[in-house]
Amino acid sequence: MKIMDLQVLRWFQAVAGGATVTGAAATAHVTQPALSRALARLEREVGTPLFTRNGRTLRLTPAGRLFADHLDQALESYDRGLRAVVELVDPDCGVVPLAFLHTLGTWLVPPLVSTFRAEHPRMRFELRQHGEATILRELLDGSVDFILTSGDPGHAQVSWQRLLIEPLWLAVPADHRLGQRKRVRLAEVADEPFIALREGYGLRTLTEQLCHQAGFAPRVTFEGEEIDTLRALVAAGLGVALLPPPYLEPSTSDIHPAPATHLRVTDVECARDLGLAWLAERPLPAASTAFRAHVLRSAPAITPPAYRSGRR
Repeated sequence: MKIMDLQVLRWFQAVAGGATVTGAAATAHVTQPALSRALARLEREVGTPLFTRNGRTLRLTPAGRLFADHLDQALESYDRGLRAVVELVDPDCGVVPLAFLHTLGTWLVPPLVSTFRAEHPRMRFELRQHGEATILRELLDGSVDFILTSGDPGHAQVSWQRLLIEPLWLAVPADHRLGQRKRVRLAEVADEPFIALREGYGLRTLTEQLCHQAGFAPRVTFEGEEIDTLRALVAAGLGVALLPPPYLEPSTSDIHPAPATHLRVTDVECARDLGLAWLAERPLPAASTAFRAHVLRSAPAITPPAYRSGRR
Protein backbone atom coordinates (compact mmCIF):
# COMPACT_ATOMS: atom_id res chain seq x y z
CA MET A 1 0.00 0.00 0.00
CA LYS A 2 1.37 3.40 -0.98
CA ILE A 3 1.74 6.08 1.71
CA MET A 4 -0.76 8.28 -0.19
CA ASP A 5 -3.28 5.44 -0.22
CA LEU A 6 -2.87 5.03 3.52
CA GLN A 7 -3.46 8.74 4.03
CA VAL A 8 -6.67 8.59 1.98
CA LEU A 9 -7.89 5.76 4.21
CA ARG A 10 -7.23 7.94 7.27
CA TRP A 11 -9.21 10.75 5.64
CA PHE A 12 -12.07 8.34 5.05
CA GLN A 13 -11.82 7.19 8.69
CA ALA A 14 -12.05 10.80 9.91
CA VAL A 15 -15.14 11.57 7.82
CA ALA A 16 -16.72 8.23 8.69
CA GLY A 17 -16.17 9.10 12.36
CA GLY A 18 -18.24 12.26 12.05
CA ALA A 19 -15.83 14.91 10.80
CA THR A 20 -17.01 17.15 7.98
CA VAL A 21 -15.09 17.11 4.72
CA THR A 22 -14.13 20.72 5.42
CA GLY A 23 -12.88 19.85 8.90
CA ALA A 24 -11.02 16.74 7.76
CA ALA A 25 -9.37 18.71 4.94
CA ALA A 26 -8.29 21.46 7.33
CA THR A 27 -6.81 18.92 9.75
CA ALA A 28 -4.99 17.17 6.89
CA HIS A 29 -3.78 20.50 5.41
CA VAL A 30 -5.29 19.76 1.99
CA THR A 31 -8.02 21.54 0.06
CA GLN A 32 -11.59 20.36 0.38
CA PRO A 33 -11.88 19.52 -3.36
CA ALA A 34 -8.69 17.43 -3.15
CA LEU A 35 -10.06 15.43 -0.22
CA SER A 36 -13.44 14.98 -1.94
CA ARG A 37 -11.71 13.68 -5.08
CA ALA A 38 -9.66 11.26 -2.96
CA LEU A 39 -12.82 9.88 -1.34
CA ALA A 40 -14.42 9.50 -4.76
CA ARG A 41 -11.38 7.53 -5.99
CA LEU A 42 -11.65 5.31 -2.92
CA GLU A 43 -15.32 4.62 -3.68
CA ARG A 44 -14.42 3.66 -7.26
CA GLU A 45 -11.72 1.31 -6.00
CA VAL A 46 -14.09 -0.32 -3.50
CA GLY A 47 -16.73 -0.58 -6.22
CA THR A 48 -19.72 0.90 -4.39
CA PRO A 49 -20.75 4.20 -2.79
CA LEU A 50 -19.48 4.55 0.77
CA PHE A 51 -21.38 7.76 1.56
CA THR A 52 -24.77 9.24 0.81
CA ARG A 53 -24.71 12.96 0.26
CA ASN A 54 -27.33 15.35 1.61
CA GLY A 55 -26.13 18.82 0.77
CA ARG A 56 -22.79 19.15 2.53
CA THR A 57 -23.48 16.29 4.94
CA LEU A 58 -22.03 12.84 4.30
CA ARG A 59 -23.53 9.74 5.87
CA LEU A 60 -22.18 6.21 5.64
CA THR A 61 -24.03 3.72 3.46
CA PRO A 62 -24.39 0.16 4.80
CA ALA A 63 -21.34 -0.73 2.71
CA GLY A 64 -19.54 2.28 4.11
CA ARG A 65 -20.24 1.21 7.70
CA LEU A 66 -18.95 -2.30 6.97
CA PHE A 67 -15.84 -0.94 5.29
CA ALA A 68 -15.22 1.50 8.17
CA ASP A 69 -15.42 -1.30 10.75
CA HIS A 70 -12.79 -3.37 8.96
CA LEU A 71 -10.67 -0.32 8.19
CA ASP A 72 -10.56 0.70 11.86
CA GLN A 73 -9.18 -2.73 12.73
CA ALA A 74 -6.64 -2.63 9.88
CA LEU A 75 -5.33 0.84 10.72
CA GLU A 76 -5.16 -0.01 14.41
CA SER A 77 -3.09 -3.09 13.58
CA TYR A 78 -0.85 -1.03 11.29
CA ASP A 79 -0.29 1.62 13.97
CA ARG A 80 0.47 -1.04 16.58
CA GLY A 81 2.99 -2.55 14.20
CA LEU A 82 4.74 0.78 13.74
CA ARG A 83 4.87 1.32 17.50
CA ALA A 84 6.21 -2.19 18.05
CA VAL A 85 9.02 -1.65 15.54
CA VAL A 86 9.96 1.70 17.08
CA GLU A 87 10.07 0.18 20.55
CA LEU A 88 12.07 -2.82 19.31
CA VAL A 89 14.70 -0.48 17.85
CA ASP A 90 14.64 1.83 20.90
CA PRO A 91 12.72 0.38 23.90
CA ASP A 92 12.99 3.60 25.90
CA CYS A 93 11.40 5.77 23.23
CA GLY A 94 7.78 4.57 23.18
CA VAL A 95 4.43 6.37 23.18
CA VAL A 96 1.61 5.79 25.69
CA PRO A 97 -1.86 6.93 24.50
CA LEU A 98 -4.07 7.63 27.54
CA ALA A 99 -7.59 9.07 27.91
CA PHE A 100 -9.12 10.20 31.19
CA LEU A 101 -11.97 12.12 32.78
CA HIS A 102 -11.55 15.89 32.89
CA THR A 103 -11.46 16.02 36.70
CA LEU A 104 -8.60 13.54 36.90
CA GLY A 105 -6.36 15.85 34.89
CA THR A 106 -5.93 18.22 37.82
CA TRP A 107 -4.53 15.80 40.40
CA LEU A 108 -4.25 12.11 39.40
CA VAL A 109 -2.79 12.12 35.90
CA PRO A 110 0.11 14.57 36.49
CA PRO A 111 1.85 12.56 39.25
CA LEU A 112 1.31 9.28 37.40
CA VAL A 113 2.89 10.64 34.24
CA SER A 114 5.68 12.58 35.93
CA THR A 115 6.84 9.70 38.16
CA PHE A 116 6.79 7.32 35.19
CA ARG A 117 8.84 9.71 33.07
CA ALA A 118 11.31 10.12 35.90
CA GLU A 119 12.16 6.45 35.31
CA HIS A 120 11.64 6.57 31.52
CA PRO A 121 12.55 10.13 30.45
CA ARG A 122 12.30 9.46 26.72
CA MET A 123 8.79 8.05 26.83
CA ARG A 124 6.06 10.24 25.33
CA PHE A 125 2.35 10.47 26.08
CA GLU A 126 -0.70 11.20 23.95
CA LEU A 127 -3.26 12.54 26.44
CA ARG A 128 -7.00 13.01 25.82
CA GLN A 129 -9.69 14.36 28.16
CA HIS A 130 -13.35 13.50 27.68
CA GLY A 131 -16.45 12.17 29.42
CA GLU A 132 -17.09 8.52 30.25
CA ALA A 133 -18.77 7.55 26.98
CA THR A 134 -16.14 9.13 24.75
CA ILE A 135 -13.09 7.70 26.49
CA LEU A 136 -14.64 4.21 26.40
CA ARG A 137 -15.26 4.60 22.67
CA GLU A 138 -11.65 5.67 22.16
CA LEU A 139 -10.46 2.59 24.03
CA LEU A 140 -12.67 0.28 21.99
CA ASP A 141 -11.64 1.78 18.63
CA GLY A 142 -7.94 1.57 19.50
CA SER A 143 -7.26 5.30 19.73
CA VAL A 144 -5.82 4.84 23.23
CA ASP A 145 -4.31 1.96 25.19
CA PHE A 146 -5.81 2.95 28.56
CA ILE A 147 -8.57 4.98 30.11
CA LEU A 148 -8.75 6.33 33.65
CA THR A 149 -12.41 6.22 34.53
CA SER A 150 -14.94 6.11 37.35
CA GLY A 151 -16.35 2.65 37.86
CA ASP A 152 -15.99 -0.50 35.83
CA PRO A 153 -17.17 0.17 32.25
CA GLY A 154 -18.85 -3.24 32.36
CA HIS A 155 -17.86 -4.13 28.80
CA ALA A 156 -17.01 -7.70 27.82
CA GLN A 157 -13.86 -6.63 25.97
CA VAL A 158 -12.53 -4.41 28.74
CA SER A 159 -10.42 -5.27 31.77
CA TRP A 160 -10.63 -2.82 34.66
CA GLN A 161 -8.88 -2.52 38.00
CA ARG A 162 -9.80 -0.21 40.86
CA LEU A 163 -7.09 2.26 41.88
CA LEU A 164 -8.73 4.62 44.37
CA ILE A 165 -12.04 5.47 45.99
CA GLU A 166 -12.95 9.14 45.57
CA PRO A 167 -15.53 10.75 47.88
CA LEU A 168 -18.39 12.78 46.45
CA TRP A 169 -19.49 15.84 48.39
CA LEU A 170 -22.67 17.86 48.20
CA ALA A 171 -21.98 21.21 46.54
CA VAL A 172 -24.33 24.04 47.55
CA PRO A 173 -24.28 27.80 46.86
CA ALA A 174 -22.26 29.84 49.36
CA ASP A 175 -25.41 31.57 50.66
CA HIS A 176 -27.44 28.35 50.86
CA ARG A 177 -29.28 27.54 54.09
CA LEU A 178 -26.75 24.72 54.61
CA GLY A 179 -23.77 26.80 53.52
CA GLN A 180 -22.27 27.15 57.00
CA ARG A 181 -22.37 23.44 57.70
CA LYS A 182 -19.51 20.96 57.26
CA ARG A 183 -21.66 17.83 57.01
CA VAL A 184 -25.13 17.09 55.71
CA ARG A 185 -27.53 14.24 55.20
CA LEU A 186 -28.37 13.84 51.53
CA ALA A 187 -32.03 13.49 52.49
CA GLU A 188 -31.95 17.12 53.67
CA VAL A 189 -31.89 18.33 50.05
CA ALA A 190 -34.56 15.99 48.71
CA ASP A 191 -36.71 18.96 47.66
CA GLU A 192 -33.86 21.00 46.17
CA PRO A 193 -33.23 21.36 42.40
CA PHE A 194 -30.26 19.22 41.33
CA ILE A 195 -27.60 20.00 38.77
CA ALA A 196 -26.13 16.90 37.12
CA LEU A 197 -24.25 15.57 34.12
CA ARG A 198 -26.32 14.46 31.16
CA GLU A 199 -27.81 10.97 31.09
CA GLY A 200 -25.26 8.40 29.99
CA TYR A 201 -22.48 9.80 32.16
CA GLY A 202 -21.35 7.61 35.04
CA LEU A 203 -21.67 10.37 37.64
CA ARG A 204 -25.28 11.04 36.58
CA THR A 205 -26.20 7.39 37.13
CA LEU A 206 -24.38 7.33 40.46
CA THR A 207 -26.10 10.55 41.61
CA GLU A 208 -29.51 9.02 40.92
CA GLN A 209 -28.54 5.80 42.73
CA LEU A 210 -27.28 7.64 45.82
CA CYS A 211 -30.37 9.85 46.01
CA HIS A 212 -32.52 6.73 45.74
CA GLN A 213 -30.62 5.23 48.69
CA ALA A 214 -31.40 8.43 50.62
CA GLY A 215 -35.10 7.97 49.86
CA PHE A 216 -35.85 10.31 46.98
CA ALA A 217 -35.48 10.85 43.24
CA PRO A 218 -33.45 13.96 42.37
CA ARG A 219 -35.29 16.71 40.50
CA VAL A 220 -32.67 17.57 37.87
CA THR A 221 -33.22 21.09 36.53
CA PHE A 222 -29.86 21.71 34.81
CA GLU A 223 -27.66 19.26 32.90
CA GLY A 224 -24.10 19.67 31.67
CA GLU A 225 -21.15 17.76 30.26
CA GLU A 226 -18.30 18.92 32.52
CA ILE A 227 -18.01 18.90 36.29
CA ASP A 228 -16.46 22.38 36.39
CA THR A 229 -19.57 23.69 34.63
CA LEU A 230 -21.82 22.00 37.20
CA ARG A 231 -19.78 23.52 40.02
CA ALA A 232 -20.13 26.98 38.50
CA LEU A 233 -23.90 26.54 38.13
CA VAL A 234 -24.11 25.58 41.80
CA ALA A 235 -22.07 28.66 42.75
CA ALA A 236 -24.53 30.77 40.75
CA GLY A 237 -27.35 29.55 42.99
CA LEU A 238 -29.13 27.34 40.46
CA GLY A 239 -29.19 24.15 42.52
CA VAL A 240 -27.11 21.56 44.36
CA ALA A 241 -24.96 18.73 43.05
CA LEU A 242 -22.98 15.66 44.10
CA LEU A 243 -19.43 16.31 42.92
CA PRO A 244 -15.85 15.30 43.60
CA PRO A 245 -14.05 17.75 45.92
CA PRO A 246 -12.49 20.76 44.16
CA TYR A 247 -8.77 20.09 43.81
CA LEU A 248 -7.83 23.59 42.69
CA GLU A 249 -8.49 26.76 44.63
CA PRO A 250 -11.46 28.57 43.02
CA SER A 251 -10.98 32.08 41.74
CA THR A 252 -13.31 34.90 42.74
CA SER A 253 -13.91 38.31 41.25
CA ASP A 254 -16.58 40.97 41.00
CA ILE A 255 -17.99 39.10 37.99
CA HIS A 256 -18.06 35.55 39.31
CA PRO A 257 -20.17 34.48 42.30
CA ALA A 258 -18.64 33.15 45.50
CA PRO A 259 -17.47 29.57 45.03
CA ALA A 260 -19.73 26.69 45.96
CA THR A 261 -19.51 25.20 49.45
CA HIS A 262 -18.79 21.47 49.63
CA LEU A 263 -20.30 19.36 52.42
CA ARG A 264 -19.49 15.81 53.45
CA VAL A 265 -22.51 13.49 53.19
CA THR A 266 -23.22 11.32 56.23
CA ASP A 267 -26.39 9.29 55.58
CA VAL A 268 -25.26 7.39 52.46
CA GLU A 269 -21.78 6.38 51.32
CA CYS A 270 -21.13 8.95 48.60
CA ALA A 271 -18.05 7.88 46.66
CA ARG A 272 -16.99 6.60 43.28
CA ASP A 273 -14.36 4.09 42.22
CA LEU A 274 -11.51 5.33 40.04
CA GLY A 275 -9.73 2.76 37.97
CA LEU A 276 -7.62 1.88 34.95
CA ALA A 277 -9.12 0.03 31.97
CA TRP A 278 -7.60 -1.62 28.91
CA LEU A 279 -8.72 -4.06 26.20
CA ALA A 280 -8.48 -7.58 27.57
CA GLU A 281 -7.43 -9.36 24.36
CA ARG A 282 -5.26 -6.66 22.84
CA PRO A 283 -1.48 -7.09 23.21
CA LEU A 284 0.13 -3.94 24.60
CA PRO A 285 3.41 -2.44 23.37
CA ALA A 286 6.30 -2.45 25.81
CA ALA A 287 5.86 1.22 26.80
CA SER A 288 2.19 0.76 27.69
CA THR A 289 2.87 -2.48 29.52
CA ALA A 290 5.42 -0.68 31.68
CA PHE A 291 3.04 2.24 32.29
CA ARG A 292 0.23 -0.09 33.36
CA ALA A 293 2.50 -1.75 35.93
CA HIS A 294 3.53 1.70 37.16
CA VAL A 295 -0.07 2.91 37.55
CA LEU A 296 -1.27 -0.21 39.35
CA ARG A 297 1.66 0.08 41.73
CA SER A 298 1.69 3.85 42.28
CA ALA A 299 -1.87 5.18 42.03
CA PRO A 300 -3.22 3.75 45.32
CA ALA A 301 -0.66 5.85 47.22
CA ILE A 302 -1.70 9.14 45.61
CA THR A 303 -3.76 11.40 47.88
CA PRO A 304 -5.72 14.31 46.37
CA PRO A 305 -4.61 17.75 47.63
CA ALA A 306 -8.05 18.43 49.12
CA TYR A 307 -7.67 15.44 51.43
CA ARG A 308 -4.18 16.39 52.56
CA SER A 309 -5.20 19.92 53.50
CA GLY A 310 -8.44 18.80 55.13
CA ARG A 311 -10.38 21.70 53.64
CA ARG A 312 -13.94 21.37 52.50
